Amino acid sequence: MDIRPLTDDFAVAPQIDPSELPQIKAAGYASILCNRPDGEEPGQPNFATIEAAAKAEGLEVAWVPIVSGMVTPEALTDFASALEDMPKPILAYCRSGTRCTMLWTIARHGTLPDTELQARTAQAGYDMSGLLRQLQGR
Repeated sequence: MDIRPLTDDFAVAPQIDPSELPQIKAAGYASILCNRPDGEEPGQPNFATIEAAAKAEGLEVAWVPIVSGMVTPEALTDFASALEDMPKPILAYCRSGTRCTMLWTIARHGTLPDTELQARTAQAGYDMSGLLRQLQGR
């Protein structure tokens, strides 16, 4: 498992496996947020399988599937709502963790300084500098 915390309450990861849910629960996570659409890649567990394994561990689960490079305003609203409403800490996952990190950066832009967003995402191994420049230009 490759869990990368962005805050005390939110971390991202590449694709998780249903067999990892007991470990995720033991690590203290209360919720799982999936940002990956089903069928994106052969062999990827579908959301229903992850959801069943997560619920068996007593974890709350939400699915906000984002096709890579196609973030809609509705998806951003759903993601931001999940960040606010789900029990903390939350572990979000997608194929590599980048999509989740991008969504978190957009959702937190304007509530945290850009320098902090950049530092937190870089520390987790994700470069959001280009995204932050785009967001500053809005």
